[in-house]
Amino acid sequence: MTDHIIFYVLIAVVAFLYSTVGHGGASGYLALMALFSVSSETMRSSALLLNIFVSLIAFIYYYQAGHFKIKLFIPFAVTSIPAAFIGGLFSIDPSLYKKILAALLIFAAIRIVAFNKADDANIREQNIYASLVIGAVIGLFSGMIGIGGGIILSPLILLLHWANMKQSAAVSALFIFVNSIAGLSGLFLKGYSISSEVYILISLAIVGGLVGSYMGAKKFNSKVLKPLLAFVLIIASLKLIIT
Repeated sequence: MTDHIIFYVLIAVVAFLYSTVGHGGASGYLALMALFSVSSETMRSSALLLNIFVSLIAFIYYYQAGHFKIKLFIPFAVTSIPAAFIGGLFSIDPSLYKKILAALLIFAAIRIVAFNKADDANIREQNIYASLVIGAVIGLFSGMIGIGGGIILSPLILLLHWANMKQSAAVSALFIFVNSIAGLSGLFLKGYSISSEVYILISLAIVGGLVGSYMGAKKFNSKVLKPLLAFVLIIASLKLIIT
């Protein structure tokens, strides 16, 4: 019983932390589920479902605060949505991919905190073709592993100087939302099911997501969000290495 309570509380904490930077939290949910021995059959579908709710909440808050750039979002979404659906149809052993991704996430965290200067300084024009390729690659792996892809997209947008911190969070939130729906659709087509316990998790994730999204979009400034994003990236990388 105590383990269940700790698990439930941590789900809400993960939703809060990730939603402050416009993420749904799938990598965190997967880490918790692995640590608490949730069956592998339900991990991907449950994480994607929680992702849908939390990322939608985050997007709404960031959109209302005026941070969303639709021109930045569309090229990523055009290729990521079908790729995420296709990824959801496949079952692969992602151990090598996870280790490589973990190293990249740690690098991105260091890069964002140590070298990224003023948010609106040196913003460059988005490369459409590169965005289409990035969307397809992230979408495919997102569907395969059971994440929304924002954990990869956010640092890429910042590293390429295509947007500032809050604009990146807004785009990533909607990116995660549509990819999670696409990936979950692919899983359902394969016959995956959702456990009854997931409805409790959804309620807790919504509470954490509401508080985190509000703080991230309207209260925290970039000096707070950058370390938070770096922290989230490190947590995700550790999860990838451990599980």
